[in-house]
Amino acid sequence: MVQNTIILIVVLLSAAFIPSLIYMVWIRNTERYGKVSWGDMAKMFLWGAVVAVIMAVILSIIFINVLSTDYLQREYEPLQDPTVMTLVIVCVVAPIVEEFTKVLGLFTVKDSIFELEDGLVLGAGSGLGFAATENLLYESNALFQHGVQAFIVVVILRSIASTLLHGSASAVAGYGVSRTLLTGRYSVIPYYFVAVLMHGGFNYLASVGLIYGGNIPVIALVAALFFSVIAFKIVRRKITDLDEDFTYYG
Repeated sequence: MVQNTIILIVVLLSAAFIPSLIYMVWIRNTERYGKVSWGDMAKMFLWGAVVAVIMAVILSIIFINVLSTDYLQREYEPLQDPTVMTLVIVCVVAPIVEEFTKVLGLFTVKDSIFELEDGLVLGAGSGLGFAATENLLYESNALFQHGVQAFIVVVILRSIASTLLHGSASAVAGYGVSRTLLTGRYSVIPYYFVAVLMHGGFNYLASVGLIYGGNIPVIALVAALFFSVIAFKIVRRKITDLDEDFTYYG
């Protein structure tokens, strides 16, 4: 019994965290010059996985109470109450709260930001940490509530779509932080809202299709998948371009 429990915990943690860790290594190694230290990457990953998640839960509860609803619908779950308010919570409230809590972490390592691309890399680290914990929660719920088949489907979807989206959106917000710190041009708010729009657009694609019948849910989820993959690719290209410019602000 104890052995089975340990195996189950290992499986759940591995499914949730390994994809994020792989993407984190990938995004960090996109830089060739002046790479962000592993220590700072670890700090951002842990910030996203622990601090940002806790803060997001607290702020979400506050928003839910303000909106007079006790229900927070999330992507990849059936819309039990497909109303305008549900979509507002999913596509507006969640992105605003989560992108805010994730990007805050960069200010704890601001003295380690010497290049513009550092904001992209560190922001992605925070987002990937957040995605790992979120994946653990949703994948565990899928396994215990709906069985192994549902668990496998959710793991596949979230390991690609949601994880890449969190990393990409937070990278964009992080770029606003590095631009502000290094150039003196205040860019935090504009890039933060770009991240919110990315996150909200993804959540819309991942959720609104479930309201309709036919092939709409499949089409919407495929669109969400492509959206997140392309966004991650663009972030990596931006890191490469900035890295080749090699402007050092330290």
